[in-house]
Amino acid sequence: MRIVLANPRGFCAGVDRAIEIVERALRMFGSPIYVRHEVVHNRHVVDGLRAQGAVFVEELEQVPDGGTVVFSAHGVSTAVEREAVRRGLQVFDATCPLVTKVHMEVARFARDAREVILIGHAGHPEVEGTIGRFDSSFGGSITLLQSLEDVATLQVRDPQRLAFVTQTTLSVDDTATIVAALRERFPSLQAPRREDICYATQNRQDAVKKLLAECDLLIVVGSRSSSNSNRLRELAERTGVSGYLVDGPEELDREWLTGKTAVGVTAGASAPEVLVQQVVERLRSWGGQLPTELKGNEETVVFGLPRTLRAGETV
Repeated sequence: MRIVLANPRGFCAGVDRAIEIVERALRMFGSPIYVRHEVVHNRHVVDGLRAQGAVFVEELEQVPDGGTVVFSAHGVSTAVEREAVRRGLQVFDATCPLVTKVHMEVARFARDAREVILIGHAGHPEVEGTIGRFDSSFGGSITLLQSLEDVATLQVRDPQRLAFVTQTTLSVDDTATIVAALRERFPSLQAPRREDICYATQNRQDAVKKLLAECDLLIVVGSRSSSNSNRLRELAERTGVSGYLVDGPEELDREWLTGKTAVGVTAGASAPEVLVQQVVERLRSWGGQLPTELKGNEETVVFGLPRTLRAGETV
């Protein structure tokens, strides 16, 4: 059985930055460092940071006065930021800069008193944070749209004052279909200045599409709470290839390999490479060949750290 690795896969620049922020804060200020929500959606990463002294909480009320808190890569609402300031908490913001870009677009549309459509998944922390960035005092509004079916029933006040933004980790193909349907209904729909779906989501989906052309089984390394990891698994379903999402090698099932000649392996943007290699080793122990890796888009994006965490860096 062939083993073929997608490229690129695994950590993106935003995830690298978020993990580094928590680790540096722990080294510089000691434990406990509180983290609001999972800093990235991966069980292995969260457990590793917890072992170093990070304390994960869902709300700021769980952080004691005078505590140090890290906002997760998914971003937070304006209300959460203000509450942290009011309580005098020391804050390190690990929001992915590409999520921050969406926040800035939402704020701009709000100042223009536009009606904004946010394409995304209800309950996802990125969506909740983005909705919480919209200031309705200017007269506009924001509405969550989750599916193509929602487009037909969408009611708006003024089609001439309509704009949209998206969650950064959506299916590229699904989002394009939804936007096309919106444009058909509302020709004056205003788009973001630049694409909201992040480069890493796009690249990993493109890499899996290439992988599926060569494989009859897809293994995606990633946690079930990870939006971008789930979108990779769904690509397999759409092409009729068996696809599974696993947190690590312990979740593999040897029966999945029955009758398969080539297994593709990839990882969501919040899954570490060490888990990919462990999955590969398990597959090899079951008869897989040495893995080959497809060529893909080279990623050179790097996001800087907050100034107060840069001690010891060289320029």
